[in-house]
Amino acid sequence: MGGLRIEPLPGAAAADEATMTRLTELVNTVYAHSEKGLWQGYADRTDQDEVARLTRAGEIAVARVDGDVVGCVRVQRVSAEIGGFGMLAAAPEHRGIGVGRELVRYAERRVQDEGGRVMQLELLVPRTWQHPSKEFLASWYERLGYRVVRVAELGESYPALVPLLATPCDFRVYHKPLG
Repeated sequence: MGGLRIEPLPGAAAADEATMTRLTELVNTVYAHSEKGLWQGYADRTDQDEVARLTRAGEIAVARVDGDVVGCVRVQRVSAEIGGFGMLAAAPEHRGIGVGRELVRYAERRVQDEGGRVMQLELLVPRTWQHPSKEFLASWYERLGYRVVRVAELGESYPALVPLLATPCDFRVYHKPLG
């Protein structure tokens, strides 16, 4: 993967306003496109305070091409056996070169190196219609080895988000055994 490098973002980077702004804008831009029609109006996926908090906690990794940030992912522990990833974003101008795939691989290796046996992700999907971006992501995750283990109404885990929806949504929980 020429020029593409994945690395954890050091906690001290939380104080770098330019980096926090770049990551926040990247995540919000990618999610605005991939979740268009799911939310009433415009709904940011994250804000600079959350990105800085997650960076300080050591949960953010970035993808760089020639030193420029072109993607990111949040990696966290869900339980002793399960790790999770989210906030996966690849800059639109760098799609198709494996940024997303390499960020997922990084997250899987990190969780496995820390003793995790399963990787988890959640995907928000409309309940009554097919969203092209969500269908693409579901298929992509399945090709990477992820399988749906649970489907739940969004309100079960995220009740505060339900009033913001433009359409009823569920979230699919995917797992992949590691190792």
